[in-house]
Amino acid sequence: MLAHVVILVWLGIVFDQGFSDQLGGDPVQALRDFTGIGALNLLVISLIIRPLAMFFKFTQLLPFRRPIGLHSALYCLSHFYVFIAFELHFEIQLIISEIIKRPYITVGFVTLVTLIVLAVTSVNRIKQSMGSKWFILHSLAYVAVVLDCLHYLWLVKSAWYEPATYLAFTACLLFLRRARIKKYSNSTCMFIYTVLLYVYT
Repeated sequence: MLAHVVILVWLGIVFDQGFSDQLGGDPVQALRDFTGIGALNLLVISLIIRPLAMFFKFTQLLPFRRPIGLHSALYCLSHFYVFIAFELHFEIQLIISEIIKRPYITVGFVTLVTLIVLAVTSVNRIKQSMGSKWFILHSLAYVAVVLDCLHYLWLVKSAWYEPATYLAFTACLLFLRRARIKKYSNSTCMFIYTVLLYVYT
């Protein structure tokens, strides 16, 4: 519980610092970086919990997966809010244009939508009603982390080493979870192919 409070309070404090102009010369950039990196870090943590719990035989970690995944979706939504509120000023046509025309924004937006869908369907009642389809849907979390890393890599351009580190770590994570990913490979691969085809056409 304490960890979740810290995550939420930290987000609130940083936004408060941004609104009160305490984040340096470019508070919008600071907010965007904090929420974006925060979303990626939390997503990676939520996916690494199960392999760590199984390896160390410490299953008490498993209940933390869902709330941390939910926090990742919240940080991702906050990241998008900073972008459309302070950079695009809620201009709908401009928002749509940016999402369509800029590949890194397209990938980021797909990541956001995926995380929101996963967050909404994480409710126990929905999980039970979906049955085995729930596990297929939530295997898209692995797609989301790859797309998030690509979004980060395309965004920073020259400073590629940090997102490249995330990609390498994600590759290790996917290797550890290869059996589970293979089980749902048809759905996840089709989703990745569709997104990349859209981005490059």
